Amino acid sequence: MNLLGQKVDSVKAVFNKLDEEIAKLQNWSSLHCEYGCGKCCFKPDIEATVLEFLPFALSVFNAQKAEEWLDKLSKEDSTICMILHPSQTGAGLCSDYTHRGLICRLFGFSARTNKYGKKELITCPIIKSNQAEKFLEAENKINAGSDVPVMNEFYMQLASIDFELAREFYPINVALRKAIETVLHYYAYR
Repeated sequence: MNLLGQKVDSVKAVFNKLDEEIAKLQNWSSLHCEYGCGKCCFKPDIEATVLEFLPFALSVFNAQKAEEWLDKLSKEDSTICMILHPSQTGAGLCSDYTHRGLICRLFGFSARTNKYGKKELITCPIIKSNQAEKFLEAENKINAGSDVPVMNEFYMQLASIDFELAREFYPINVALRKAIETVLHYYAYR
Protein backbone atom coordinates (compact mmCIF):
# COMPACT_ATOMS: atom_id res chain seq x y z
CA MET A 1 0.00 0.00 0.00
CA ASN A 2 1.24 3.50 -0.78
CA LEU A 3 1.85 6.28 1.75
CA LEU A 4 -1.37 8.13 0.93
CA GLY A 5 -3.41 4.94 1.32
CA GLN A 6 -1.76 4.31 4.69
CA LYS A 7 -2.67 7.81 5.87
CA VAL A 8 -6.26 7.38 4.73
CA ASP A 9 -6.47 4.01 6.50
CA SER A 10 -5.07 5.58 9.67
CA VAL A 11 -7.62 8.40 9.50
CA LYS A 12 -10.40 5.86 8.97
CA ALA A 13 -9.18 3.92 12.02
CA VAL A 14 -9.48 7.09 14.14
CA PHE A 15 -12.96 7.67 12.70
CA ASN A 16 -14.00 4.07 13.45
CA LYS A 17 -12.80 4.38 17.04
CA LEU A 18 -14.71 7.66 17.41
CA ASP A 19 -17.86 6.16 15.86
CA GLU A 20 -17.68 3.30 18.38
CA GLU A 21 -17.30 5.73 21.29
CA ILE A 22 -20.19 7.86 20.02
CA ALA A 23 -22.37 4.76 19.68
CA LYS A 24 -21.61 3.89 23.33
CA LEU A 25 -22.47 7.44 24.41
CA GLN A 26 -25.71 7.36 22.45
CA ASN A 27 -26.53 3.96 23.90
CA TRP A 28 -26.14 4.91 27.57
CA SER A 29 -27.51 8.46 27.18
CA SER A 30 -30.26 7.82 24.61
CA LEU A 31 -29.32 11.15 22.98
CA HIS A 32 -29.81 11.22 19.23
CA CYS A 33 -30.14 13.58 16.29
CA GLU A 34 -33.64 14.37 15.12
CA TYR A 35 -34.50 12.36 12.01
CA GLY A 36 -33.62 14.30 8.83
CA CYS A 37 -32.35 17.34 10.74
CA GLY A 38 -28.86 18.36 9.58
CA LYS A 39 -29.26 21.95 10.84
CA CYS A 40 -25.73 21.91 12.25
CA CYS A 41 -24.44 21.41 8.69
CA PHE A 42 -25.86 24.79 7.67
CA LYS A 43 -23.61 26.66 10.08
CA PRO A 44 -21.58 28.97 7.81
CA ASP A 45 -18.34 29.03 9.77
CA ILE A 46 -17.51 25.33 10.13
CA GLU A 47 -13.78 24.73 9.92
CA ALA A 48 -11.90 21.53 9.22
CA THR A 49 -8.43 20.22 8.51
CA VAL A 50 -7.22 18.81 5.23
CA LEU A 51 -6.41 15.45 6.82
CA GLU A 52 -9.95 14.77 8.04
CA PHE A 53 -11.23 15.03 4.46
CA LEU A 54 -8.46 12.95 2.89
CA PRO A 55 -10.69 9.80 2.89
CA PHE A 56 -13.37 11.78 1.01
CA ALA A 57 -10.78 13.11 -1.44
CA LEU A 58 -9.37 9.65 -2.15
CA SER A 59 -12.90 8.33 -2.58
CA VAL A 60 -13.78 10.92 -5.24
CA PHE A 61 -10.39 10.37 -6.89
CA ASN A 62 -11.01 6.62 -7.09
CA ALA A 63 -14.47 7.31 -8.53
CA GLN A 64 -12.78 9.53 -11.14
CA LYS A 65 -14.71 12.57 -9.89
CA ALA A 66 -11.84 14.55 -8.34
CA GLU A 67 -11.64 17.09 -11.16
CA GLU A 68 -15.42 17.50 -11.12
CA TRP A 69 -15.38 18.15 -7.37
CA LEU A 70 -12.41 20.48 -7.65
CA ASP A 71 -14.21 22.47 -10.32
CA LYS A 72 -17.37 22.58 -8.21
CA LEU A 73 -15.44 23.75 -5.13
CA SER A 74 -13.58 26.38 -7.15
CA LYS A 75 -16.72 27.85 -8.74
CA GLU A 76 -19.04 27.83 -5.74
CA ASP A 77 -18.57 30.60 -3.22
CA SER A 78 -20.71 28.89 -0.61
CA THR A 79 -19.82 28.82 3.05
CA ILE A 80 -22.07 25.78 3.50
CA CYS A 81 -20.39 22.38 3.11
CA MET A 82 -20.56 21.25 -0.51
CA ILE A 83 -21.07 17.62 0.54
CA LEU A 84 -24.35 18.69 2.09
CA HIS A 85 -27.39 17.70 0.04
CA PRO A 86 -30.25 19.80 1.46
CA SER A 87 -33.02 18.21 -0.60
CA GLN A 88 -31.98 14.65 0.22
CA THR A 89 -34.58 12.60 2.05
CA GLY A 90 -33.73 10.24 4.84
CA ALA A 91 -31.94 10.30 8.15
CA GLY A 92 -29.47 13.06 7.30
CA LEU A 93 -28.42 15.49 4.65
CA CYS A 94 -24.82 14.41 4.04
CA SER A 95 -24.35 13.07 0.54
CA ASP A 96 -21.26 11.10 1.62
CA TYR A 97 -21.88 10.21 5.26
CA THR A 98 -19.21 7.49 5.26
CA HIS A 99 -16.47 9.96 4.37
CA ARG A 100 -17.62 12.93 6.46
CA GLY A 101 -14.94 14.79 8.37
CA LEU A 102 -13.95 14.64 12.00
CA ILE A 103 -15.83 17.81 12.90
CA CYS A 104 -18.99 16.31 11.39
CA ARG A 105 -18.58 13.20 13.52
CA LEU A 106 -17.72 15.02 16.75
CA PHE A 107 -20.42 17.65 16.86
CA GLY A 108 -23.36 16.71 18.99
CA PHE A 109 -21.81 13.72 20.72
CA SER A 110 -18.46 14.73 22.15
CA ALA A 111 -17.03 16.90 24.86
CA ARG A 112 -14.50 19.64 25.17
CA THR A 113 -12.29 20.07 28.19
CA ASN A 114 -12.83 23.45 29.86
CA LYS A 115 -10.10 25.50 31.55
CA TYR A 116 -10.69 23.59 34.80
CA GLY A 117 -10.15 20.21 33.14
CA LYS A 118 -13.86 19.39 33.31
CA LYS A 119 -15.51 17.69 30.31
CA GLU A 120 -18.44 19.61 28.83
CA LEU A 121 -20.82 17.89 26.43
CA ILE A 122 -21.08 19.73 23.11
CA THR A 123 -24.36 19.32 21.31
CA CYS A 124 -26.90 21.34 19.39
CA PRO A 125 -29.72 23.51 20.76
CA ILE A 126 -32.29 21.10 19.30
CA ILE A 127 -30.97 18.15 21.31
CA LYS A 128 -30.60 20.35 24.40
CA SER A 129 -34.21 21.53 24.22
CA ASN A 130 -36.05 18.52 22.74
CA GLN A 131 -34.14 16.00 24.85
CA ALA A 132 -33.49 18.24 27.86
CA GLU A 133 -33.94 15.58 30.51
CA LYS A 134 -31.67 13.08 28.72
CA PHE A 135 -29.12 15.84 28.09
CA LEU A 136 -28.98 16.80 31.78
CA GLU A 137 -28.69 13.13 32.77
CA ALA A 138 -25.83 12.71 30.29
CA GLU A 139 -24.05 15.79 31.64
CA ASN A 140 -24.38 14.46 35.19
CA LYS A 141 -23.02 11.05 34.19
CA ILE A 142 -20.09 12.69 32.37
CA ASN A 143 -19.37 14.78 35.48
CA ALA A 144 -19.41 11.54 37.47
CA GLY A 145 -16.82 10.01 35.14
CA SER A 146 -18.76 8.28 32.34
CA ASP A 147 -16.84 7.98 29.10
CA VAL A 148 -17.38 10.54 26.39
CA PRO A 149 -15.30 11.21 23.26
CA VAL A 150 -13.17 14.33 23.81
CA MET A 151 -12.63 16.58 20.80
CA ASN A 152 -9.01 17.56 21.35
CA GLU A 153 -7.99 13.93 21.92
CA PHE A 154 -9.26 12.96 18.47
CA TYR A 155 -7.63 15.96 16.81
CA MET A 156 -4.36 14.93 18.50
CA GLN A 157 -4.76 11.44 17.05
CA LEU A 158 -5.12 12.97 13.58
CA ALA A 159 -2.08 15.17 14.17
CA SER A 160 -0.04 12.06 14.98
CA ILE A 161 -0.85 10.72 11.50
CA ASP A 162 0.30 13.82 9.61
CA PHE A 163 0.95 16.98 11.57
CA GLU A 164 1.14 19.24 8.51
CA LEU A 165 -2.23 18.14 7.10
CA ALA A 166 -3.88 18.32 10.54
CA ARG A 167 -2.28 21.56 11.74
CA GLU A 168 -4.36 24.26 10.08
CA PHE A 169 -8.11 24.70 10.12
CA TYR A 170 -9.84 26.08 7.04
CA PRO A 171 -13.42 26.87 6.08
CA ILE A 172 -14.87 23.45 5.32
CA ASN A 173 -15.00 23.85 1.53
CA VAL A 174 -11.40 25.07 1.46
CA ALA A 175 -10.39 21.99 3.48
CA LEU A 176 -12.27 19.79 0.98
CA ARG A 177 -10.56 21.47 -1.97
CA LYS A 178 -7.11 21.20 -0.38
CA ALA A 179 -7.69 17.53 0.41
CA ILE A 180 -8.59 16.79 -3.21
CA GLU A 181 -5.57 18.80 -4.40
CA THR A 182 -3.37 16.79 -2.02
CA VAL A 183 -4.61 13.52 -3.55
CA LEU A 184 -4.23 14.82 -7.11
CA HIS A 185 -0.69 16.07 -6.41
CA TYR A 186 0.22 12.73 -4.85
CA TYR A 187 -0.89 10.76 -7.91
CA ALA A 188 0.40 13.29 -10.46
CA TYR A 189 3.92 12.08 -9.82
CA ARG A 190 3.24 8.35 -9.65
